Amino acid sequence: MQESFMSGLRLCELFYVEAVRPLLVEAYPDLRYAAGRLGTGSDVLGFDTERSVDHDWGPRLELFLAADDVVRYGERISELLSARLPKQFRGWSTHFEPPQGRVRSMAPTDGPVAHRVRVTDVGTWCDDYLGFDPRQGVTVLDWLATPGQRLAEVTGGAVFHDSIGELSGLRERLRWYPEDVWRYLLACQWLRIGEEEAFVGRTAEAGDELGSRVVTARLVRELMRLCLLLTRRFPPYSKWLGTAFAALPDAAGIAAALDAAMKADTDARRQAALCNAYEAVGEWQNSLGLADAVGATVRPFFDRPYRVIDAGRFATALLARIEDPDIAGLPPIGAIDQYVDSTAVLCQPSLVHALMATVWRGRNK
Repeated sequence: MQESFMSGLRLCELFYVEAVRPLLVEAYPDLRYAAGRLGTGSDVLGFDTERSVDHDWGPRLELFLAADDVVRYGERISELLSARLPKQFRGWSTHFEPPQGRVRSMAPTDGPVAHRVRVTDVGTWCDDYLGFDPRQGVTVLDWLATPGQRLAEVTGGAVFHDSIGELSGLRERLRWYPEDVWRYLLACQWLRIGEEEAFVGRTAEAGDELGSRVVTARLVRELMRLCLLLTRRFPPYSKWLGTAFAALPDAAGIAAALDAAMKADTDARRQAALCNAYEAVGEWQNSLGLADAVGATVRPFFDRPYRVIDAGRFATALLARIEDPDIAGLPPIGAIDQYVDSTAVLCQPSLVHALMATVWRGRNK
């Protein structure tokens, strides 16, 4: 009987404890490894629902061995699991089709199980998933070239067992940005707001009501990402941005203002709602002590009648407190996912590192 829906992380933990671990203990009692569920998938971020079960969801694991043990035992472990895993676990199939597909779904089988227990080592997994190995250190370039979604997927999820310690160590190393990197990203996020905050009123004044709504939505998105950064959470990609933002503690007032901005039927109401959010977020940054306090009050946009926070002021205060010369010399464009909005790019670690390296080479020019 298939059990009712449970979170994917809970299902995977039970799968490891009750189905995978006994086979490993029996066949390789002295093997040292880490087992967990991390990487891609809504379950890793804790956002999975009953809708999620139709693809890339189910009883699955990442199994990390020492590099030498992957060579020695990896293929045999995979074959052992194919032959001896139950074809169903808690009513959910352990067989996934198509076997080598990028997207795979649970399916019944009468033969060996095409399971989703990936047997690898930490270094190989990191090179493939991040484009660098955090065990060798994390450079400023590494931080900036890694989308927040990827960092959330590496530090999220759960580790069920780690007798080697490498996996737990690298997750802790990537838990959050160094303070100067954090300041830089916050500054760049404020600058993104500053680029368009006056356009809500200007587009409406020009008779472009649709354009005013579009700019409002863009600013709401940037404020949501800014709030996540302020509360030390990696902003996920668009599908989960609202869900992650809604889970923030003490952000109900900002959320209400952003909701009002999206629903407003005039540009004046949009500007007023956004300004309420700007002031609350500005006070939030001031409370963290990351930079000198900035007056979190809205004002006219020069001599034009549009209400803004003048977001660049917050960016200037943050940048002034950065001491790391490698960061201080960077152009204020931010991490890769603050200026690149293409999934096809952001999902290629080698490409995003190459793009960020180009920016790096151009600093101080």
